[in-house]
Amino acid sequence: MNEVKCDCGHSNPYGTNLCQYCGKPLQDKDNKASLLDMRYEGAARRSQTYNKSIVDKIWNFFSSVKVGIWIIVLTLIASSIGTIFPQEMYIPNNVDPAEHYKDEYGIAGQMYYTLGFHNLYGSWWYMALIASLGISLIIASIDRVVPLYRALKNQRVTRNDAFLKRQRLFGRSKVEQADKTLIKAKSLLEKRKFKVREENGNLLAEKGRFSRWGPYVNHLGLIIFLSGAMLRFFPGMYVDDIVWVREGETEVIPGTDGEFFIENEQFFIELYDEDDETFGPAMERAGGQTIQNYQTNAVLYEREKTDTVGAVPELEEVKKDEIRVNHPLRFNNFALYQMDYKLNELNTMSFTLDNRETGESIGTIEIDLFDPQDEYDLGDGYKVVIDSYFPNFEFNDDGEPSTVSSIPDNPAFIFQMFSPEHPDGEYSFVGIQRNEDVFGENDYEMSFADVDTKNVTALTVRKDLTLPFIITGGVIFMIGLIQGSYWSHRRIWLKRTDREIWMAGHANKHWESLKKDFRTLAEETELIIPEDQSKKAKKER
Repeated sequence: MNEVKCDCGHSNPYGTNLCQYCGKPLQDKDNKASLLDMRYEGAARRSQTYNKSIVDKIWNFFSSVKVGIWIIVLTLIASSIGTIFPQEMYIPNNVDPAEHYKDEYGIAGQMYYTLGFHNLYGSWWYMALIASLGISLIIASIDRVVPLYRALKNQRVTRNDAFLKRQRLFGRSKVEQADKTLIKAKSLLEKRKFKVREENGNLLAEKGRFSRWGPYVNHLGLIIFLSGAMLRFFPGMYVDDIVWVREGETEVIPGTDGEFFIENEQFFIELYDEDDETFGPAMERAGGQTIQNYQTNAVLYEREKTDTVGAVPELEEVKKDEIRVNHPLRFNNFALYQMDYKLNELNTMSFTLDNRETGESIGTIEIDLFDPQDEYDLGDGYKVVIDSYFPNFEFNDDGEPSTVSSIPDNPAFIFQMFSPEHPDGEYSFVGIQRNEDVFGENDYEMSFADVDTKNVTALTVRKDLTLPFIITGGVIFMIGLIQGSYWSHRRIWLKRTDREIWMAGHANKHWESLKKDFRTLAEETELIIPEDQSKKAKKER
């Protein structure tokens, strides 16, 4: 595209509204428009000058403020939809998500799951929205900040008359001694922290230019913040999981690729003393005991590097620590927080095989409720087979026995009992406070003998390598917000013409501050206060 040549001889890029050398308006030849549009100093923006190739069209699309606003609106709407019902990560792990949303929230929940809103924040289309917002911020910033930087860096002191006349604040002052007036004005402006430049007897006083970059600093902060949010969905960058560990047992830590393990040596809770002078009255009002502390004495292990794939891992102790609330165990960017607990969870149950007629006990079996064997041999032709096991027993909608979860909160068994008299076996249903003869003709029965419990601790596994990005982005955003909100870019032009001094002023905001600067000049010199031409422009419209 051809460059636009100004009367002053300066060649400007196509699409420039104001000559970058003298400031003369280039779009309206008669120069009769009321006020100049000074948003980007009249510089040519790429999105307004190129529209031929597919790259131009993509650039122009994402540089549009309207497009950016619509992307923000759509992102906010999508984010709000994700809060209608809990996301999948917050529902129990041992239930079917489809059934959970249907049972808990009815038809609305079923539609919520079918449409994929149960995992909204990790969906491809939500990530596409976030990426589109980031692209829009980047392109819109580059499209505006580059020409603005060039225009401000290369602005001249002496400006075209039409440029000065069409500023919002403009006035003419007749003075007797122009040189002394300009010297006095320069001194006053410098005292008010203006940076004053002089050229051909004319002055340009400028202050607060850095505030013009506030919005773009905001954009930079948002881009870094969004990048941090998106990095959470990259493997290894963010982990937020829970591991339940029973006393005396060792479990692999989620998110470590099987490299680290945690052992629960002991879990205990401490209660406030009811006779304590400080907490006693409060506990009495609360009507019960109050927990002072719950703690896991844990051991962290690391898998030996020489382990063969598929073999039982050889573990090397890394550290021991006491995990309490707000006192996590930290290692390799991970932290294990004390989150929950369960006291006296059923661990093993013992049963005896008895002769119902004589009451004789044939033998005892001990069942690990988390890893039961298929059968238990008692010798002399007696054995017990677990036909069905229901860790958390209930009857389903069809009246058949089923289990709510894999946690043995209410264990029940259907045993098949083999004896020399009954080689084909007899069936017995045994649960907590339940012992039923399935067919009503058994000679043998299973009787409850003993139970063993363990305390269980729940640890939150947290790893967040994206937090520095999010914090940095937030800090940069706040810096840009302060930078663009509390300061303004103010400029005052003083131009000598015969026995007059022309004055013009422009500010990107806070016009009253600029008017106050002009009032100071008028009080100390022969210059008059310029007229605010915005009121006249409104009347002409």
